[in-house]
Amino acid sequence: MSGFLFVVPPLVGHINPAVGVAARLTADGHRVAWACADPALVRRLAGADAHVYACAGPVPGAEGAVRPPDLRGAEALRFLWEWYLLPLADAMAPGVGAAVTEFRPDVVVADQQAFAGALVAERLSVPWATSATTSAEFTGAYDGLPKVAAWLRSQLAALRTRIGTAAGTADPRYSPHLLLVFSTPELIGPQAPLGERIHYVGPSLADRPAGPGFPWEWLDPGRAKVLVTLGTANADAGGRFLAECRTALRERADRVQTVLVDPTAPPSADGTDKDVLTLPSVPQLPLLERMDAVVCHAGHNTVCEALWHGVPLVVAPIRDDQPVVAGQVVDAGAGLRVRFGRVTAPRLGATLDTVLHDPAHRAAAARIRAAFRAAGGARAAANHLARLAAATHG
Repeated sequence: MSGFLFVVPPLVGHINPAVGVAARLTADGHRVAWACADPALVRRLAGADAHVYACAGPVPGAEGAVRPPDLRGAEALRFLWEWYLLPLADAMAPGVGAAVTEFRPDVVVADQQAFAGALVAERLSVPWATSATTSAEFTGAYDGLPKVAAWLRSQLAALRTRIGTAAGTADPRYSPHLLLVFSTPELIGPQAPLGERIHYVGPSLADRPAGPGFPWEWLDPGRAKVLVTLGTANADAGGRFLAECRTALRERADRVQTVLVDPTAPPSADGTDKDVLTLPSVPQLPLLERMDAVVCHAGHNTVCEALWHGVPLVVAPIRDDQPVVAGQVVDAGAGLRVRFGRVTAPRLGATLDTVLHDPAHRAAAARIRAAFRAAGGARAAANHLARLAAATHG
């Protein structure tokens, strides 16, 4: 059996897809360990018995790692790299190196934003695979921004001189051995690149730790049901948008019931509000089985989880890869887009009405659902990793 070291940033959306893959590898008898700047988060998501090597590094929400909520576009991207991704790589590198030396993996599975995993593996001559938890990097997102693309390349080249090897040539975002993309061309579109090392495995969904109980009896079978969520990293920017959502959805309370995720608001889980249930967190995967539409920020995980269940979307991207993912949803016909910073309740309501009642959006979501489920998910990803490990011994 082989050993696999998962190197992940301390971000829920990047760890969750790897959890299912790691569980499959473990079930097949392989050795699995993790390297992360937040071991407690990995154990919360992957299980208390997860073997985690602690690394230094900034954790979102800590001093210096808080991004101003009004940053958008290129400014937000530059902040993400300069104040988070690059410092994270520098800080994680010693811990990743120690983990590789002690655990002796056959393959390092490096998240696409955990650059230390790829560069340290390359320096130590260990084969590595990319865990691409968003497909934005594969869609030519920087084709119209040559200066941005050049700046990113220069930053990665400088990072290699600090923590990698001067003899290395691979971009740490794209393994030359194996790229696991947790999506499919049916969502990404015709620009999805092809190659022997690129494998589109669809979403990797695994059982999640049980959170606070959800009042399932609150759901009204006589009304359409909508989930509104901005994910785990956007509470700082969502106040105005969520307020517009509440207004729009209350105006439709005779035919629509809403579950709204707002980490900053007091919960309304006592059931006295029969129209809009506000909670700081929800059991998203089982809840999606009951939903008719999702309003979200176009985060890759939320989008893919909704489409895994065949649920169409209204997407309101905020920053980072979200505009690219939102474009994929719209181009695939599986939803509509609104402007996060400027949408009004009337506009949002009208858009939601279209998504709920136009059968074309649900048909497109069903088409992507079929493609996702045929792609193999965590099982397919684990098989590709096992073959890469076997090839290293051949």
